[in-house]
Amino acid sequence: MESATPVIVAIDGPSGTGKSSTSKAVAAQLGLSYLDTGAQYRAITWWMVANDIDIADPSAIAAVAGKPEIVSGTDPAGPTITVDGVDVAGPIREQDVTSKVSAVSAVPEVRSRITELQRTIAGSAVTGIVVEGRDIGTTVLPDADLKIFLTASPEARAARRSGELKGADLHTTREALIKRDAADSSRKTSPLAKADDAVEVDTTDLTLKQVIECVVTLVEEKRAGR
Repeated sequence: MESATPVIVAIDGPSGTGKSSTSKAVAAQLGLSYLDTGAQYRAITWWMVANDIDIADPSAIAAVAGKPEIVSGTDPAGPTITVDGVDVAGPIREQDVTSKVSAVSAVPEVRSRITELQRTIAGSAVTGIVVEGRDIGTTVLPDADLKIFLTASPEARAARRSGELKGADLHTTREALIKRDAADSSRKTSPLAKADDAVEVDTTDLTLKQVIECVVTLVEEKRAGR
């Protein structure tokens, strides 16, 4: 592939919409870097839990938000994440972190710290980057070349999440997703929201392959149109 202009793609949406799988595949297919911003919030949450910070106390979280050193590897074939040099790719997906990430993410000091980190990574991506999260198109990278907002019905999302979370109960997963959406959408700082100039893609009835094809086409059109 000839060297194209670097393209910054923001992919937002609630969990269970196929965001991560889509973003990774699109980045790999188009030779772009990839950043999972949710993993960064999970990483800082993991650090807070490991250091016995009171998650119920926003001021306690704010006071130490600058301490952990979070490094994200942006290779879509094998994205990595470390905190203070420790590989946390596994631990950050555990229930203990999952149940606390919304509370930690809601703290403005945490968001400004992680947002800064995300902007630095996106700005230094030589070929361009696919950045996935919940507030990328609205807050983190408002000038992204292409913004995509993935949606799906709560039922479809719960089914996908249950498939990922071994032994998860479908009903419980659906309730948890709806609760998480409400928390993320009503958050004062950078809530989960669709940017005005984002392209909405409803993935409810699409296979992952179809979603990937759709997004790749959107990116290629954006690149060609420059």
